[in-house]
Amino acid sequence: MSANGKVAVVTGAGQGIGLAIAIRLAHDGFAVGCLDYDAKTAKKAAEAILASGGEALDVEVDVSQREQVFRAVDEVVARFGRLDVMVNNAGLGPVTPIEDITPEVYRKVFDVNVGGTYWGIQAAVKHFKVRKPAKRGDVVGKIVNASSQAGQVGNPSLAVYGATKFAVRGATQTAARDLAPLGITANAYCPGIVRTPMMEGIAQKVADEMGKSLEWGLEQWARNVALGRISEPEDVAACVSYLAGPDSDYMTGQALIIDGGMVFN
Repeated sequence: MSANGKVAVVTGAGQGIGLAIAIRLAHDGFAVGCLDYDAKTAKKAAEAILASGGEALDVEVDVSQREQVFRAVDEVVARFGRLDVMVNNAGLGPVTPIEDITPEVYRKVFDVNVGGTYWGIQAAVKHFKVRKPAKRGDVVGKIVNASSQAGQVGNPSLAVYGATKFAVRGATQTAARDLAPLGITANAYCPGIVRTPMMEGIAQKVADEMGKSLEWGLEQWARNVALGRISEPEDVAACVSYLAGPDSDYMTGQALIIDGGMVFN
């Protein structure tokens, strides 16, 4: 790894997509703040980066709590001296048939998926504003938010999750307009079906009901993917790498779909 002098914060960095993003950004040269609800997995993520020669700091945080997000981002900046990229990745994805939605589930998922995105944006802007763009159009900071294929089209039994991911797209577009004069871009990434511990759990449940293997269960989800396979976390991390890097400096307000060919725009 060769340091690029920049610093990124990734929420939900303890496993799955977030872990892959943290590791990819470290390979891209970023020092990485690995934020997660689970202190143990956050520490493992940071240790993996450190073992590979990168720089990382683990911080425990509940992204639904605004003050915790601010404190966590401040801790990363205190350690590394600056902030360049904020990846608001942490999220919940429960299965919620319409008639089964409860006020508790609704509030919890929105507080994490949407609230966590708002608080991450605010915490990042606080530090981005320290640097002024040298000229109009220069980028001093980047916000990268986790939307979803389910934030592009409605998916069965994902009414709450899908609604939060549509909301993240809206928040991203508004942030892009509001923050552009400050030299801050805001974009989102929209994964499809990704092989994460959460997805494997869902696939295993389907497989168990049919007396089949986990791989059989995963293959059922791949049927609607044009490329014929579900994605790996590293596929999504590659998209985030682009959004976090200099090649996307002239892009803002966009939601890039990285789903192997499920939704076409």
